[in-house]
Amino acid sequence: MIEIKNVSKTYGQLKVLNQVSLFIDQGTTLSMIGPSGCGKSTLLRIVMGLLSPDEGAITIGGDAITAKNQLALRRRMGYVIQSGGLFPHLTAYENLTLLTQYLGWTAAKEEERIASLCELTGIDHALLARRPSQLSGGQAQRISLMRALMLDPQVLLMDEPLGAIDPLIRYELQNDLRNIFSKLNKTVLLVTHDLGEAAFLGDRIALMQNGQVIQYGTARQLIDTPATPFVEQFVTAQRSPLQDV
Repeated sequence: MIEIKNVSKTYGQLKVLNQVSLFIDQGTTLSMIGPSGCGKSTLLRIVMGLLSPDEGAITIGGDAITAKNQLALRRRMGYVIQSGGLFPHLTAYENLTLLTQYLGWTAAKEEERIASLCELTGIDHALLARRPSQLSGGQAQRISLMRALMLDPQVLLMDEPLGAIDPLIRYELQNDLRNIFSKLNKTVLLVTHDLGEAAFLGDRIALMQNGQVIQYGTARQLIDTPATPFVEQFVTAQRSPLQDV
């Protein structure tokens, strides 16, 4: 479904991505992890068509992203960022319908879609009359997910979607996300710093360092057979301190 082939990106003297290649099957979730600055968010933005690679190609459902088709392909992808990215001057409902208004959806079609997404995400429809500042972090992130799913995209891209949320709410949202991924059979590319979250939500994990994928596989493979000393260090550093209590 998503093929990333030999993608490189350089800013000045800094090579942010260096010949990255990955393939994500339809209906599966790939978690990309790694330290800050390793290139994972840049790669996600290239897949979204927000940035162009210096080298390499991105294919979505068999269609290579080009300057001519990137807008059309972008509408086949939902995008969720850490802060939610909701427009603060609009109500939640207006945030959800911003693109559908542009595309000429009828009010009845919008309401039908919103009702189904409220049920999917557990959001009370009455909350949609509020502006983002009037929502909790968890509510805002659920509505951000609703907006990403509004056009029923084939692909869902998520950049640290739970990174700024209280740990208890984050735990709840992680469970909800995994259930939603399973129900919708979407192809998901998720960026996170958290190995536990990557393992819980992802079918496979790609661990990045200095613009390259240094190990790809299951969480168990990263733990049991680390490909490099860095992989072992990264896994060990994320071990819960309670494990030794």
